[in-house]
Amino acid sequence: MLPILRINRNIRTIRRYRTILGVLIKYGFGHFVEQLNIDYYIELGKRIVTFDKIPKELERLSQPQRLRLAMEELGPTFIKLGQLLSTRPDVLGKDYIKEFSKLQDKVPAVSFDDVNAQVQRELGYPAAQLFAEFSSEPLAAASIAQVHRGRLKSGEEVVFKVRRPGVVRIVETDIDVLMSLALLIEQHIPAVALYEPVGLVKEFRRSIMRELNFTREGRTVDRFAVNFADSPTFYVPKIFWDYSGEMVLTMEYVPGIKISELEKLTAQGYDLKEIARRGADAFLKQVLDYGLFHADPHPGNVFILPGQIICMLDFGIVGRLGQDLKNQLIDLLKALLDRDVDRIIAQLLYSGELTDNADLKNLRRDLHDFIEDYYDIVLQDIKVGKLLADFIEILTHYRIHFPPDFMLLTKALIVMEGVGRQLDPDFNMISHMRPYVNKLVLERFSPKNLAAEAGRIAQAYTSLAKNLPHDIKEFINRLNRNQFKIDLEHRGLERLVTDLDRSSNRVSFAVVIGSLIVGSSLVMQINKGPMVFGFPLLGLLGYSIAALLGLWLAVGILRSGRL
Repeated sequence: MLPILRINRNIRTIRRYRTILGVLIKYGFGHFVEQLNIDYYIELGKRIVTFDKIPKELERLSQPQRLRLAMEELGPTFIKLGQLLSTRPDVLGKDYIKEFSKLQDKVPAVSFDDVNAQVQRELGYPAAQLFAEFSSEPLAAASIAQVHRGRLKSGEEVVFKVRRPGVVRIVETDIDVLMSLALLIEQHIPAVALYEPVGLVKEFRRSIMRELNFTREGRTVDRFAVNFADSPTFYVPKIFWDYSGEMVLTMEYVPGIKISELEKLTAQGYDLKEIARRGADAFLKQVLDYGLFHADPHPGNVFILPGQIICMLDFGIVGRLGQDLKNQLIDLLKALLDRDVDRIIAQLLYSGELTDNADLKNLRRDLHDFIEDYYDIVLQDIKVGKLLADFIEILTHYRIHFPPDFMLLTKALIVMEGVGRQLDPDFNMISHMRPYVNKLVLERFSPKNLAAEAGRIAQAYTSLAKNLPHDIKEFINRLNRNQFKIDLEHRGLERLVTDLDRSSNRVSFAVVIGSLIVGSSLVMQINKGPMVFGFPLLGLLGYSIAALLGLWLAVGILRSGRL
């Protein structure tokens, strides 16, 4: 059964290839398809790819706009990919980042019968038997899931997040296609290969597969609840695990006001400045204390509860910072806030993101210019989101890549700072950030942390000392047995092999055609065998086959665009 399932998936992948490539051609990216040498997957033929015709209504749009429209037409996987890329200023330019930020993840809702089938598939019984109420009309519908309101039999008001039927199969097929395209890009387009498209697809696969699994999201919510259990200003909704699983997530319904509804908040007597302060403190605590932060804190996901309590919803996209990454971030923020260029470069070298053959001289110059641009600005007037975005733009120019979670953090920080300034025009993230950064720097050099760090270093060197003799012995044994190998990879030769194969086929065709013409001419001279209109039938048949094959060869050459 497994091979049959794999064949079916391969068939779906080929069909999806045709759809994707057809949409790319429609929006004017036929030249990209041609560079990848994969036009044979579609039935449109290479002539259309070569001439790259664009509908008149799309000609006036910029390339980023056309690519955004293509992603929206291609569906949920590509919308999510665009949203992920909008957090990667180290990969895409500003125009693409701005355009991809507009990607809308709103689709028509699936029928209640399909939702009910998903609930029964996950929980074993239809919604009517499990719950006192289950609204047939969704509160929201997106490409991966839709949300319904309801009530448990025990009386709690809840919301149900239900995964759309068939979305996993769609995503898996699209990821197969994206991985194949990424491999071809690395082989055939060196300028784009610098951005490691295969790594980006792997990162995207990890992100979207986590988002598709609601059990993971529920556990993440529980972790946030533990982290903020003692917080009087931040509330995390409760997960009802008896009614949750991979396809259904049942969460406490939280009545509140969206943080963007300023007039409503003011009318009910909320202190907007206090809300801005609490929101900033909660976010910085997520990042710098726990290393686990909400990576999509747009106003639709942040509610204000009575008592000016902050509540965040939709934990499908979160960022994680391990201790090493958190230390790097703290050191980098400290250097930026202190405007210390030498410490910034030292931190980049230490983190391994800056190689020895990088243009340090020009990097140092550009960082000095960057610092001077901010030097005359009063510290309280600096927008930390813009500061980080400008800093990342410099790093991108020098091909310095940062971990994806750093990019998620930058975008989330920009959004949080923007929301804070809407609530309070005098809001300043720097004033909230500096005490946290200073406190964490001091904690790192406390006797307790220094002793723990020394213990980790000693343990690492002990493991190295234990393994080193075995590794050296294994290396020498491989040399003695002539089993030591060095793998060399030739990039870009696959296209050459394909072109040579195509050229040899054309030469073979030409030889066959020439042979048919010569043979048929000899038969015509002999005047033997069956005759048609006074000519030998075999000679006429040979001429006809040669003419057809010659026409086929000529059409193939013309369609390739290479005479």
